[in-house]
Amino acid sequence: MSPIIVAGTLSVGSSMIAESTLSFLGLGFPADVPTWGRLLFDALNFLTISPSLALFPGLMIFLAVLSINFIGDGLRDALDPRRTL
Repeated sequence: MSPIIVAGTLSVGSSMIAESTLSFLGLGFPADVPTWGRLLFDALNFLTISPSLALFPGLMIFLAVLSINFIGDGLRDALDPRRTL
């Protein structure tokens, strides 16, 4: 059961990156659904005026994926039956 939980948490980060990429390219959810990728796409027009419009969604994608990967790594270490104490 534990490998399934670990694989699930690690695949969530990949799914978040894929959804953000598709939304950034305009292939994701409709334009009226706010996603981090869509926020990055909308920020392209204002990048020279206000770079923070692209910085904050990109930073949130990075931090969310990083934290989920750390959770998966911690679960793998905690649930490993071959781990020596």
